[in-house]
Parts: sequence; structure tokens; C-alpha cells
Amino acid sequence: MGKAFPKGFYWGGATAANQLEGAWDVDGRGPSVDDHFLGGSVDTPREITIKIDPDRFYPNHDGIDFYHRYEEDITLFAEMGFNMYRMSIAWSRIFPKGDELEPNEAGLAFYDKVFDCCRAHGIEPLVTLSHYEMPYHLVEKYNGWESRELIELFERYAKTVLDRYHDKVRWWLTFNEINLGASAAGALFETSMIRGFEGPGSEVKVTPQQCYQALHHQFVASGRVVRYAHEHYPELKMGNMDCFILTYAATCDPADVWANQAEMDRMNWYCSDVQVRGAYPYYARRYWREHDVELDVRDGDLEDIAAGKVDFYTFSYYMSNTVTTHGDAEVTGGNMVSGGKNPYLESTDWGWQVDPTGLRIALNQIYARYQIPMMVVENGMGALDEVVVEDGEKRVHDQYRIAYLKKHVAAMAEAVDDGVDLIGYTWWGPIDLVSAGTGEMRKRYGFIYVDKHDDGTGDYSRLKKDSFYAYQKIIASNGVEGLD
Repeated sequence: MGKAFPKGFYWGGATAANQLEGAWDVDGRGPSVDDHFLGGSVDTPREITIKIDPDRFYPNHDGIDFYHRYEEDITLFAEMGFNMYRMSIAWSRIFPKGDELEPNEAGLAFYDKVFDCCRAHGIEPLVTLSHYEMPYHLVEKYNGWESRELIELFERYAKTVLDRYHDKVRWWLTFNEINLGASAAGALFETSMIRGFEGPGSEVKVTPQQCYQALHHQFVASGRVVRYAHEHYPELKMGNMDCFILTYAATCDPADVWANQAEMDRMNWYCSDVQVRGAYPYYARRYWREHDVELDVRDGDLEDIAAGKVDFYTFSYYMSNTVTTHGDAEVTGGNMVSGGKNPYLESTDWGWQVDPTGLRIALNQIYARYQIPMMVVENGMGALDEVVVEDGEKRVHDQYRIAYLKKHVAAMAEAVDDGVDLIGYTWWGPIDLVSAGTGEMRKRYGFIYVDKHDDGTGDYSRLKKDSFYAYQKIIASNGVEGLD
């Protein structure tokens, strides 16, 4: 038996438009940055092409065809017991090039239907405005978020959808995993600073100046949008979203302890300190100085940031790493970043270290710092699933995913008992979708199997895995049952 979660706790799953919708050029949608990414693997980075080559395979173009199958998928989510579905809006479905003055009505109408379907099933949408995509035209014209012009364009887009859906969507996030914008991987996905670049994504080069200036533009944009929502639709709840990469000092050497604190500040606290507290943190100045960062801060920027403090904190949590100043550390993979291997932890098929206790630690650290409601809006594991036929029925026995789920739910229950104000949990990829990092389908996260493969074949049929029923039981009991 587990511990009951708070009454009204949100249980659900999380996806991103570019990884599941497909229909990349349907009903007026323009090409997004992700539509220029080829597929890769854990060993072969995804390649970017400036022009779409009709003879090559771009896995995001079709996704899992959610655009045409959303009713079936949302019905399956409801059968699992979801009362929240975290999803994103494709910016290029609303403004195909990103700089138009008027939105694409067909794109707006699509999300009306999705939100209405969620509501019909008793599911609250939690909507991310920018989840690893933007119209590719804005990459070509402005180099993404490096240019200040993106602030106004994002505002126009955000206000358009807030005005349209404020009576259907109560929970909103501005930027997905915004803190990854401080890294080269983030320049590829989060800030889209790849103008003129072609080749393996791992070869994208950016400077700290570019990264932190782009983040400043996003902070200003987020602040303006949050303030607009608060002023016009006070019933809405506006949140941030960080990729929380918990790190531990690899040894008790004080140098390692300090290096780990510096890494936590840089990776996990910098962006949320700005978005939750409304100002740059004290340690930012020294970091800027030591990395030759001179922010271009215009009149009103800091006021916009201060006026746009978020109402709740959300984050992704998949794994933890270690930090050391010693040169003998073994490196392991992870969510967009790599780090030191921890000998006390097991790893997934893709080398991500499994650390459920780390989730409890993260929840306590974050809540101690900010004291606002929290959601875990991404947590899960990519794995190789096998479809077997038993008694004439197809099945997927994914006990490894069930074990991961149970351990992390149990860790959250402990954090709630610790006093953390945790209000929701949305598993990443409740249905198989295209991996952001590798572009693979075989790296499966879902409780629902989708018959699509890395060569583009498959009939897109859906199949409930064993984990579907395991999560269903946990949700039905609000976390009390299904953890043993």
C-alpha cells in the first residue's frame, strides 16, 4: 500500500506537438524547426538540413498522426484515468511563418477540437506555448531567440492563443525546459539558434554570450505573457518549466562540493530564480563576468521580468549525474546533457541513470527554495519494447517501465509527506512518440504502443501495454494502491 496523494491531485501524461501531431504541412501549418531534423540514434546524432529533401526521412513530419487520431488517443488517456493532459501548441500551426499579423484559423480550430475533447473526458489541458519548436522562417530570418524581435512575435502568438482558449485551458507554461537554452543542445532545440547550419546537431556551436542573451529575450517574453494573462484572465495559472538535472558531488573533496553547487546554480537554479522570483540571482554577475557575457538589457526589461513571476513551478526529472574536479570520472548519458556516472545507480537502455530517491531530493530542494505549488510534468524512461502474441492477442510486457513508474510515484509520495506542495504528475510520453534527442521511435516511453518504426513503416495502430493498467490502478486509488 502506498500513501494517498492530496485530494484533487492531477494525474496524467505529457507530450509535445512536434513529436506526435504529424500533419506537418496540413491545413496551413508552416515548417517548424523540428521538421528539418532527420532521425538519429543513441550513437548517431540527428542531422539538420536547411532544405527539406523529399528523398530523406524526417520522423517529425508524421509523428504518430495525433492530428487525425486525437479523439482515439484522448479516449485512451481518459480510460487510464487522466484528469490532466500536458500538451503543447505548434506555433507554426497558428502563425505559419511566425511573423504574420493574422493567425491561421484552421490551426486555431484544431486546438479548439482537442481542448473540447479533453473537456468532454474530464481532462484539464496543461498547455506549453513553446515546446522545442518555432517556425523555421524565424530561424532563417532572426537566428531564433538570439534576436530581440522574437519577443514581440512570441507575444503576438501567446496573446492570440490566450485570448482564444482562456475559457478552455486554465493551466499554461511558457517555455519548455528553458534552462537548456544555456547549452549547445539547447541552442538546437530550445532557442533554435541554427541559422544557416546544416549537419549533425552535435556540431552546433554557440557562445555563452549568445545563450544568455537568448535566455534574456525569453525571460522578457515570458514575463510579458504572464503579466498579460494575470491582468486579462486572473483565473489562469501560469507556470515555468525547467529540466531538473540533479547532480551530486562525486566525492567529499570540498572542491567537488563547490563544483557541484556551481553546477546546480548554472543548470538548475538560474532560470527558475528569474521566473519564480522575478529577478536575476546574485551569483549571475560573476558567472557573466567569467564567461564574457554582457547582456543587452533594454529599458523596461527588468520590470517585465519582475511583473511576470509564475504561479507554480514545473519540471522534468529523468535521472541524476555526479560532478567532480578529478579527471577520472566515467561519463554517462542523459536528457540533453551528459554527466558523471554514479556507481550506486542502474541505467536505462540509453544510459540514463535511474534515481527515484533523487526525485524526492529534487522536490524538497525546489520547494525549500520557492515555496510555491509544484508539478512533475515529465518523468519516464525510454526503452526497447517487444510486441508478443499470446492467445492470438498482441501484448507488451514492460515490467521495467512499471518498476520505474512505481518507484518514482513512491518517491513523490514521500516528498508530499515531507511537506512539499506537489499538485500534479504527468508521465512523459504516455503514448509512444518521436524522441526529441534521437528522433527514434524504438526509444519508447509510452503506456500505449504505436505501430510506427524508425524506417517510417507501420500502420499507427495503438496497443495498451501492461504499464497502461499499472498506471490506471495507481490513478484510480490516488496513489494508495499499485505500488507494491
